[in-house]
Amino acid sequence: MIDTSKAKDRRSLRFNTIDALLQEVDRLAAADKAGKLRRSGNWTLGQACGHLAAWIDYGYEGYPMAPLPWPIRMILRLRVKKYLRGGMPVGVRIPKVENGTFATEPLSPEDGAERLRRALKRLQSGEPVKFDSPAFGPMPHEVRIALHLRHAELHLGFLHP
Repeated sequence: MIDTSKAKDRRSLRFNTIDALLQEVDRLAAADKAGKLRRSGNWTLGQACGHLAAWIDYGYEGYPMAPLPWPIRMILRLRVKKYLRGGMPVGVRIPKVENGTFATEPLSPEDGAERLRRALKRLQSGEPVKFDSPAFGPMPHEVRIALHLRHAELHLGFLHP
């Protein structure tokens, strides 16, 4: 298993729109289908896309965890602008959670990419979420979208077409 917090071989990505992220998902899926996708992290394309989709869907369907303790939530809320500008930190793990996060089950590249496309279209539609983030609490829809884009940059950066 690769310690991704120390990985040097990661692409620097920046998605300004959901459509830009959707284009990258298509590019990665095509590279995988052609046998030309290389990874420098632990997850396959299917896993990364499934994970990203799940975290988008949690806002609509409920999170698999309770809100973080309030001191940690306050610290994270203060860091939101930093994450929006500079991206999400690499190698963060949720304590006491197997694999350090949720939604890491193996998926085929096609299934993972399709789940992510559906979740992104839902997010793009403006449908209001029903659940606040357990880490950041309530936030405007534009901030929620931007955080999901930063999350995608983090994980898809380990996949090289």
